Amino acid sequence: MSSEVRHLVDRGLAYPLVRLSGVLDSATAPAVRSVLLNVLAEQPEALVVDVSELRVAGAGAAQVLRDIRRDTADWPAAHLALCGGTRATPWRDTGWPVWSDCPEAFAELGTPEHDRRLSLALEPQVGSARRSRELITEACGRWDCPELAGAACIVATEMVNNVVAHAKTPMVVLLAAHGAGMTVAVRDRSAVVPSFTAGPVSPTAFGGRGMLLIDAVASRWGSLVLDGGKVMWALLEPGGPAGPARRNRSGASMAGPTHG
Repeated sequence: MSSEVRHLVDRGLAYPLVRLSGVLDSATAPAVRSVLLNVLAEQPEALVVDVSELRVAGAGAAQVLRDIRRDTADWPAAHLALCGGTRATPWRDTGWPVWSDCPEAFAELGTPEHDRRLSLALEPQVGSARRSRELITEACGRWDCPELAGAACIVATEMVNNVVAHAKTPMVVLLAAHGAGMTVAVRDRSAVVPSFTAGPVSPTAFGGRGMLLIDAVASRWGSLVLDGGKVMWALLEPGGPAGPARRNRSGASMAGPTHG
């Protein structure tokens, strides 16, 4: 008998709540990952997942939750919480905080800071990169991090122009403050992830320099492939990307970015 996981997404609460029911196993794990990543791609401050009606079949079935926590550790860097479960196996090894019920989880998360996240829907046309830079300038002033504006504008320009030139789909620019740093992300409707190759780019090459520029100014960067598209993201921190190389944590198909 085939297994199944059903889901219900409630966005009418302080944070989005995803209720999962059915059987989580190797066959249904990809669907669970898809559902949760698509909610996270909206860049909520936190995500609460109700597992009270979810049964785990197989020792490795909960690995999908560990993977999601790892892959979103830098973007969108949302607080993750499971509710309706216990701290016993299989939930204790996922890395997610586990609360006995949803009200307890929401109480622990507290009130969201809505002004720490901004988004802008854009069409793939000339002028979109300029509009993204205007949003970044406004955000950096609002969040008191003007020193990040230059690097963030470089990242947004390259990401947006890549969508305009290659993906050619509508996009959403997503900004968020994370302590003293901030993330810049662009979600589009193409699953093709830009390639990255360290080293010089041929003067006659079309493109290729954009990812090098992002790599030069970002502390981390990467991508998440979603249903019907992807998100490219970069983390900007005061002082720039100085320090040891940090690889992309999203599992994206990029060839060993220096700081990603």
